Formats: sequence, C-alpha cells, structure tokens
Amino acid sequence: MSEASGCVVAVGGAEAKTRRRDVLGHVVARAGGAQARIVVITTASSLGPEIGEAYRQVFQRLGVRSVAVVRPTTRAQAHDAETVDLLDAATGVFMSGGNQLKLSGVVAGTPTGDAIVAAAHRGAVVAGTSAGASILARHMIAFGAGGATPKQRMGTLAQGLGLVPDAIIDQHFEQRNRYGRLLALTAQNPALLGMGIDEDTAAVIEPDGRLGVVGRGAVTLVDASAATTTAAQARQHAPILVSGAVLHVLPAGATFDLRTRTLLGVGPAAPPGPATTMPVPSGSSEAEPPAPVVRRIDLEGADPHAAERADRRVGQAAAGEAVQMLEGG
Repeated sequence: MSEASGCVVAVGGAEAKTRRRDVLGHVVARAGGAQARIVVITTASSLGPEIGEAYRQVFQRLGVRSVAVVRPTTRAQAHDAETVDLLDAATGVFMSGGNQLKLSGVVAGTPTGDAIVAAAHRGAVVAGTSAGASILARHMIAFGAGGATPKQRMGTLAQGLGLVPDAIIDQHFEQRNRYGRLLALTAQNPALLGMGIDEDTAAVIEPDGRLGVVGRGAVTLVDASAATTTAAQARQHAPILVSGAVLHVLPAGATFDLRTRTLLGVGPAAPPGPATTMPVPSGSSEAEPPAPVVRRIDLEGADPHAAERADRRVGQAAAGEAVQMLEGG
C-alpha cells in the first residue's frame, strides 16, 4: 500500500521519451496536465545536465508549462532552501534513474527527502524511474546481481523514502533478468512484497493500496509470506530454496490490492496519458531529446559495457538495413 495521499508511480526504467509516451503521459495527467508543476530530480544520474534538459523537453512536449530540474549531489546541497521551496509547490515530482545508492545517500533523511515525502502526503504525484523507483520503497535495493536462480547475497537493502512501506521494488525486471534477486530478497524478508517492474512500464499505487499497471510490459509481484525457504541457512552465493511463493504477473489494465495481496481485476489497459503532440509552451525547445541521449538515459544502472554493446547493435542494425537497400531486400 501507499503511505501517500497522492498516487505513487514506480517506473521500471527506459520509459518511452519519444512517440507514445504512455507512462510519462500518465504521470503528467495525474499531476494536473498542462497546469502541472513538475520538479525533476536527477541526483542518481551520472550524465550531468543533459539528463535534466532531456526530461525538461519531454515534459514540455507533453504540455507542462512549469518544469524545474534540481540536482543535489551532496547531503549539504540537499538542505538547499530553494529546492525545498520548489518541492513544496510541486504537483508532481519525478526522480531519474542511475545509482540508487547515490540517490539514497544524498536525499534520504534530508530536507529534500522530507519535502518529497511531504509532497506525496499532501496529494502530489511522486514518480521515479529505475533508481528513482527503487527509492520509493522503505526498504530499497541498493545493488545486487541478476540471474534467474535465487542465491544468497544476491541483493542488499538500504533506506528508501518509505512511500511504499511494505514492498521491495526492483526495475528493468525482465530485461535484466532480476527474478532470482527478487525471489532471494523476498525469501529473506517474507513480510515484504516483491515488486519487479519491466521497462517502459509503471506500477501506479493509489493511497488505498490499489495497484494499477500502465505501459507495454508487466509488473511481477512475489508474495513469499507463506513460503518455505532456506534463506537463513544458505551459505554465501549458494542457491536458496524457495517453495510455495505466490507469483502474480500483471500486464497493463490489471489491478491488485496490496493490502490483501489479491487480484482485483483484469480489465482493459488504462487509457493513455495526454497526446504526445500537445502544443509546446512558448519559449521552449521544439526538438525531441537526441537519440543518443535517450539511449544513455535508458541504460543508466546497467553494467559499464552496456552502452558500448547497445551502440554496436545500433550500428549493426543500420549496416544491415543499408545492405538490404543495396540488394533490393
């Protein structure tokens, strides 16, 4: 369930930033549409000013007239009164991806972190993607390994913001094969519900504990509250027995009660957010974020060679298309 009066939106990373922006459109719609006042926090990112400018352009393309970007990188900077004032006036807060331990280390327990929590309690939308999604929980995944088999020491928890108190949120879930990590962590912490969110997908958590799904992937929930496990006995890095855990895989349109841990409905996908062709506010840039910038944003939190492999695949695909054109294919 959510401890906020407004909805909490946990995004699995790599949300569409061009063309159909259903996930970000949903955030904008819930924050007030064209009248929204959105504050983007880019602390977790290693990309510098370009990530903030990219999100500014995306939200402006979605019709938002008021978009502020803040980037505290130390706990001292997270005490900045101007940042707190911006958050106090926000109808929506959006935290970027990157290094979730950096985000927790800088923001949690500071006036900036307190202002984010206060915004949610007064009814603002608080959203985060990738690392920004993980910190929404009280018990945040700091780091860990991928893989399908649950193993001892696959993941480590740190303090989050506590807006989703009874869950562990993981992201890039299907794309980075984090099933084993979430199974291991829920086996070790059976009172917490595991929540794995695919890329370009969001878990929308209402104040009454209802969870809805928006986007092109799924939200996977792991309930190990009645499971049999060897989590307390397994040696380091050894496989963990997990038997009797309950698995829920929820595509767009499904709804789930986090308080009772039961499925509520399997209706059609929620309507998309605002059209991506909304007029751009005067004085803002018409340009979409450059594709290389979008790709680097989407890869944040991946292993150090992921960007290089992605660039190589893009180059190979382009070469293949060129060959097809020359051969008339």
